[in-house]
Amino acid sequence: MNNIQTASTKFNKSSDSWGAIASALCLAHCVLTPFLFIAHAHSHAEGHHEAGPVWWGMIDYIFLGISFFAIQHSAKHTNLKWMPAALYTSWALLALYIVCEKYHLLHLSHELVYVPALSLVFLHLYNQRNSRRKEEDECCEPEAEM
Repeated sequence: MNNIQTASTKFNKSSDSWGAIASALCLAHCVLTPFLFIAHAHSHAEGHHEAGPVWWGMIDYIFLGISFFAIQHSAKHTNLKWMPAALYTSWALLALYIVCEKYHLLHLSHELVYVPALSLVFLHLYNQRNSRRKEEDECCEPEAEM
């Protein structure tokens, strides 16, 4: 097996880990954002008028990108027929929420973002556990006699 195939195999096996990590970091970002706004509002009240960090607002899109690629790989290599639809649906709901919030398209409760973010974490971890169990079962099955 060449190096590219080895790297691809390693990523395929860890895509659920990457997806869970990206989703958990996204969740932490969502939890911390209100505190950033409070600190920002407090600095404006005291006469400091610097803008909030641009990278903080762009981090949503970085998490969406990482999680999308993790979902693509996980969906291709899962043994659960319903998993790709569940992963893509959760991702689409998260992306929709972020776009609506960024462009003020709909006024949605901030707590709603936790539902798709948590579901992505859960789905990636569930898929990783299930895939690992399937690999162990295939590894340890007795070979059929001819």
